[in-house]
Formats: sequence, structure tokens, C-alpha cells
Amino acid sequence: MTELNETVSMPTTYDPKSAEQKWYDYWMKGGYFKAGVKENAPVYTIVIPPPNVTGLLHIGHALDFTLQDVLIRMKRMQGYDALWLPGSDHAGIATQTRVEQKLREEGLSRYDLGREKFLERVWDWKEQYAQNIRDQWAKMGLSLDYSRERFTLDEGLSHAVRKVFVTLYDKGLIYRGKKIINWDPAARTALSDIEVDYKEVQGHLYHLQYPLQDGEGSITVATTRPETMLGDTAVAVHPEDERYRHLIGKKLVLPIVGREIPIIADEYVEKDFGSGAVKITPAHDPNDFEVGLRHDLPQIIVMDETGTMNNEAGPYVGLDRSECRSRIVKDLQDLGVCIKIEDHVHQVGHSERSGAVVEPYLSTQWFVDMKPLAERAINEQKSGEGVRFVPDRFEKIYLQWIENVRDWCISRQLWWGHRIPAWYCNKTGELIVAMSEEEARAKSGSDDLRQDEDVLDTWFSSALWPFSTLGWPEETSDLQRYYPTSVLVTGYDIIYFWVARMIFTAFEFTDEVPFKDVLMHGLVRDKDGKKMSKSLGNGVDPLDVIEQYGADAMRFMITTNSTPGQDLRFRYEKVEQARNFANKIWNASRFVLMNLEGVKASDVNIAAATSTADRWIVHRLNETARDVTRMMDAYDFGETGRLLYNFIWDDLCDWYIEFAKLSLYGEDQQAKQATQSVLVYVLDRTLRLIHPFMPFISEEIWQHLPHDGETITLAAWPEFDTALESPEAVQEMTLLMDLIRAVRNIRAEVNVPMSKKIELLIKPSSEAFKAILTRNEEYIRRFCGTSKLEIAVQEIPEKAMTAIVTGAELFLPLAGLIDIEQEIERLEKELQHLNGEVGRIEKKLSNEGFIAKAPAKVIEEERAKMSDYADKREKVVNRIAELRG
Repeated sequence: MTELNETVSMPTTYDPKSAEQKWYDYWMKGGYFKAGVKENAPVYTIVIPPPNVTGLLHIGHALDFTLQDVLIRMKRMQGYDALWLPGSDHAGIATQTRVEQKLREEGLSRYDLGREKFLERVWDWKEQYAQNIRDQWAKMGLSLDYSRERFTLDEGLSHAVRKVFVTLYDKGLIYRGKKIINWDPAARTALSDIEVDYKEVQGHLYHLQYPLQDGEGSITVATTRPETMLGDTAVAVHPEDERYRHLIGKKLVLPIVGREIPIIADEYVEKDFGSGAVKITPAHDPNDFEVGLRHDLPQIIVMDETGTMNNEAGPYVGLDRSECRSRIVKDLQDLGVCIKIEDHVHQVGHSERSGAVVEPYLSTQWFVDMKPLAERAINEQKSGEGVRFVPDRFEKIYLQWIENVRDWCISRQLWWGHRIPAWYCNKTGELIVAMSEEEARAKSGSDDLRQDEDVLDTWFSSALWPFSTLGWPEETSDLQRYYPTSVLVTGYDIIYFWVARMIFTAFEFTDEVPFKDVLMHGLVRDKDGKKMSKSLGNGVDPLDVIEQYGADAMRFMITTNSTPGQDLRFRYEKVEQARNFANKIWNASRFVLMNLEGVKASDVNIAAATSTADRWIVHRLNETARDVTRMMDAYDFGETGRLLYNFIWDDLCDWYIEFAKLSLYGEDQQAKQATQSVLVYVLDRTLRLIHPFMPFISEEIWQHLPHDGETITLAAWPEFDTALESPEAVQEMTLLMDLIRAVRNIRAEVNVPMSKKIELLIKPSSEAFKAILTRNEEYIRRFCGTSKLEIAVQEIPEKAMTAIVTGAELFLPLAGLIDIEQEIERLEKELQHLNGEVGRIEKKLSNEGFIAKAPAKVIEEERAKMSDYADKREKVVNRIAELRG
């Protein structure tokens, strides 16, 4: 138990920098984020979506991680054994690209270093950036259990990756084959379908004539990639197309190359689209590849892995593919076979990492047979045994993708990553898949083996993250206790990359869902709704925001302005509002602490609270705790923020603390002590409710309050208690607040400051309301500023300002309120001004020239002004009439 230390007072203003470093160090030293210390407690688990070790975290990371921290902090306070497991991703192609860029600055390439030395450089990079990430997590105040931190290339996870690969291979679900894949010529590696970013590009459609070998005419085809014609091995037409039926089986001569290619019939061709004839390039188009297999066509690759034309390109060998395109188009025009070039806007695939235009490319790669794996995931989802998506509309998106999934190309021509556990016997060419080289030797009976050079797609290891991080394939105590995890929090943009793959992998290897819920949040965009990017220069560094406003302000803004599944616009003015909110909490807390006079935690007794205001604020806190918990469990952080803001700013600060001053500064010691108890109780519980969003300031204030325990991070979460309900106090306070607002509105209307005392007459609508008003007469006198207060008035004055609230009519006699003649004189001047404004606008709107030339918006604005002036004029006229009686 900690008593109030009167020698340590709260500073006048809150300093985020000193508090944040101090309390994060305190939490880490105390081990308060470590799971596994509550043996019989219910379990709540989140595994962090591992950030790439490629650089600094951005504002999108800040949103993702803070949402998780809000959940884990609340669950920890609710008594759960709450595990938030941290980690990072090796991010194969992204990290290798960054390190290779660094090498180029030194005039080197990875080939100059060799594989082993290059990987040493990448591991050095990883250590530096993994530490950077930890430092940023600390700045954000994330309550991670670092004793369980994992990395996708650490020994345990690497073992899990090999186990999954070998198992799927043995089941026939991983195979090596030659297919058209997405090829990144800049990174010189294969890409999966979802690593290709399609962009709208202004290109051209080239119409080419291929002459018949017998000289009896030609066929016209169209292409956006004329350089690939060098690999054409057929032209296809629809078998029922009357225009070409007589030509099926005949030969065409490929311009420039001179190669004879057949005219084939295939139902893949849409006979009503274009000329109805399609050039077939099996080695450079996925659809043409399938047509080529059906017709046993040659597969001619015309460029190498760098996008440079090879020997099959004839006169264009050695040219870059884009240079080849320009040259070949000119040559085709000179030959008279490029008969038309049209402007054509189309979608072109770009590498998500390097930005290079992706080349459909025939290559031998490793693939996962997705259909059998997807089938289980689909069935579980449709039967209601799958993952719960929040918002639920993402379930449909997930199912659409997984129901139409294609085989997954998992090999990458990189050095950084999980090397494929496959070996080839140099003598026999035999392929051996095994957990280790020793096992491969035992299987093959040979020591003359070489390992496959490729590594696995980064997402292959990421797909195992929820269970591999907990020790799978070993039956560890952590796996048994914390799996399946409770919720995955992630952006909707990686539902295909990662979420779907985790689900089907988990069903295959653990026979369970990897997480019960998946909360999809949106992207963080700039204030204008644009996507943040380096090229636009509109990115936001969360550390810069923390430096300027403090971590709590950033956390509160970014979480409570988010809605599941919706993009968030980042506005600095919103962060400033959150900082003002933190300052409001700080100032209110300072007031409370300055008025406790040595109160101890053991002195707090809210049962002694009897005043209307005391009972009301306890009731409102109780309600807020119930509603906040409900909204948090529903992942509605925006509504949670609104509830907390309204309770703290309006109920606690603007109303209760003001009412509390009457007891605190009064002569009744019993009432004073009761209010002090309520202030400590309410502020303590309020800090607990705000703690998941604002951990630093809540800990700083809580440590100054009389309290039990070492840290607010482990303080019990406020629970709804029916015993604390007080509907009578709510009714009384509602009447008092309505009455005070009404009187203040009248004061503002007639320009009477609070410093001037007024006469207030009240006519209650019932004896019950009369009793309430009489019981709370002191509050009315204090906050309405009365010189005379009469409740249950019998005689209504003729000239008075009036207001009606639920339960009473209010009368403020004008005689004591204002100088009537002086007020009439002032209002007549105002009327003269308003008449002038109305007349001026009427004249403008009756001017035909103005109406004809002015924009519609300007005309509408003038009409709105006139309506406003006319409304004000009517009120002034009525007011003058009232005053004259």
C-alpha cells in the first residue's frame, strides 16, 4: 500500500519526455509485461505482426501496434495471463534489396562477396535494425514480453519451416515444376501473384500482320508487348469462327524471324474480341503457356533473367527489353506488317519491392499445391468453425480469394532467407528433400550432394508465425497454453499475403484456427486522404509525433480516430487535441491531489458519499466502465475514445470537480471527507480506464495518488457494479445541470456576466422536483450566481426572462437583470443595422446582372446570409415587443 507522499507534488505541467523514459524503464525492470505469472488465470494471446528488419517503423505500424497494446493492457488488468509476443521478419527480398543498395554505394555487388560473406553483412544489418525496432517500440510504450521475442530466421522457426516444407513435400503438396511465373528482372527472382502491384499505364496496342506461308493472305494479331513475338510458336483462333475455320492447320511466317508457326484452334480465344486471332507465346504468357501445353507447342524463351534479349531474339540479342520493343516496332513498320498503333491504357504488373515491370517468364520453381489446403480452410469457415473477421465483410473477401487460389510459387532466387531443404545428387541427379544435409545423405546413400540455391518466399515462414513462435513443432508448454491466439490485428492490405496463408497452414499443421478473431484496420493516409509515400513526401514518422506531442497523445489520437476496416486520415490538429485532453487530465489530477490533505488509500470509502454530486459521479463512472469494456471487446476504439473523453472532460472536470469545491471548501468535515474519498476513487478508476490508451501519464498520476500495488499496469480493471447505480442522483444532477445551463444561456443572451448577482424564481412541476431543488439549493445559488433564490414561486413577474427545463420553469425578473430602457435602445440600434443588411442583400439578389454573372455558390451564400439576418431581425423585433410589454 502506498500512501500519498505530501513532499512530492505534481509539477504544474506534464513533461512527456521525462515521464515516458522513466516509466518504461520501471516497467521493464519490474518485468510487468511478462506472461506466465498467473497460473490459473484465463489466457489472452496476441503475436505481433512481425515488422520487416528493413528500416524505421512508420505511422501505420504505430496504429497496428498501439491497437494491440490497448487490448493487451486491458486484458492484463482484467486478470488474464496476457501474452503479447514480439518479433521481426527477415523480409527476404526487401532486406536483400536494401543491403545490395548499400553495397552498390561501396562499388560492390553480392557476387563480389560471395554467399557466405554477403549473409554476414545482412545479419549485421538485421541486428542493427532489430534494435532500432525495439527502441521504437519502447518509445511507443508497447507492453511486449521480450523474454519470448522471435525472429523468422532464428533456429527454432527455421526448424519449423523445414518441418512444414518436408511434410508438404512428402504429401505431394509441394512440387518442383516448370511454369510461367512472375519474374522481377531487377531483383532477379520469382514473385508470387500477390507480390505484384498492378498499375494503370498509358501504353500502346500494336496490330501486326503475320503472312500465310502459302502467300494467300495474312492474319492480324494485336499485342502490347511486341518484343515477345520473337517467342511466338502459334496463332490461335476459335474453332467455330467461320472467318478462320478454313485456315486451321495452315502455317504462318513470323515476321523478322522467318519461323513457320501453325494456326491452331482453341476455345480460349474470344472470337468476338478484336480480330479473333491471338498470338501464342508459351514462354512469356500464363494463358499462352496453358494453350501451348494443350497443343504441344515449343516454349521459346527470348530474354534472360535480367530482361535482356537472348540468342533466341535473333538480331536483337543483347538489347534491354524496352530498347528491343522500340527497335522491333520500327523494323515491323519498315516491313509494312505493323499496320496500326493505338494508344492503350492497361494494367501492368510491377514488383512490389523493386518497382520493376514484372515479366511473365517460363522458369523451373517450387510450388505449393493450394487446392487441398484451401479446401479445409473454406469448409471450416463456411461451417462457422473458422476465424471471426472484424468487420465481417472481410470474410467474403477472404473466401473469394481462397476459393479461386492458384498454386503458390514459393522459391526465390535470393540468398537471404530460409534455404530450400532440397539436395541434388551430382552423380545421379536424384532430388532429395530432407530436414538436414545429414538426413539427405542418409536417404541418397551419397555424400556428393549440392543444396538447392533458392530460398523460400518470406511469407512461407510468416504463415507459421502464430504457432512456430510458441515452439511448434515441439509440444511446448507455451504452445499448449497460449495457442490458438486470441486476436490478430492487421491491415486489410495483407489479407491475401498473410492472413489467408496463416489460416490454411494452421489447419493443416495444428488442426485449429491460428487466432479466434482477426481485426482488420485500414491504412493511415494523409490529411487529404492520399496514401503516404516517400515520393509524395507526406509520410509521418511516429517518433517525430512523439517528440512533439508525447506518446500518449499520439496513441490516443491514432486509436480513437480509427474504425475497423476503414482508412484513417492523420491530422496534426487531432494529435494536438489529444495532447490538450492529456493536459486536462493532468490539471484535474493536480487539483485533486492539492485537496486530499494526507488522505490514505485505506481512508477511501465511497459508501460514505451521500451528496447528489458524489453519488452521480460514481454512477457515471460505473456506467462508463461498463460501456468502455463493452466497446473495447467489440473493437470499437472510436466509441471507446468518445466515452472516455466525454466522461473525463464533461462529467468529471466541467461538472463534478466544480461541484466538489463546495464540500472541499465548506465547513462540513464529514461532507469534505466523503468528497475526498470520491475524488480519489473516481480519479483512480478513471486513470485505469484511460491507461491502455495513455499508459505514461496515467502511471505518472496514479503513482502520486493514494493507491495499492506497484504499478497501474497490474491494477484491476474497473468492473460494472450494480451496487454503485444511483438513478435518483442522475435525475437530480440532470435537473441541476439543465437548470444551470439555462440560467447561463439567459445571462449570455442579455450580456449579464457571472460576477453580477441575479434574482432567480423557480416553479417546480411537482412536489418531488421541489424537494430535489430544495435539497440542492446550495448548488443552485453557487452556480447560477443568485442574489435571491425563490423555489416554488407563486407570483410570476410580468417582465421576466424565462426558460423551461424538465421538472421546472425558471423566471429571471428583468428589473433586476438589466436596464430595460437602455436595453431597448441597444436593440433598436441592432434592428437598424439588421434592416440595412437585409435591404442590401435584397437589392443585390434583385439585380438581374448579379444573378446572371455570379457563380451559383456565391448566390446561395448571399441567400443564406439574408435568411440569417432576417431570422435575427425577427428575434430582435420580438424582444423589443416583450420589453415594452
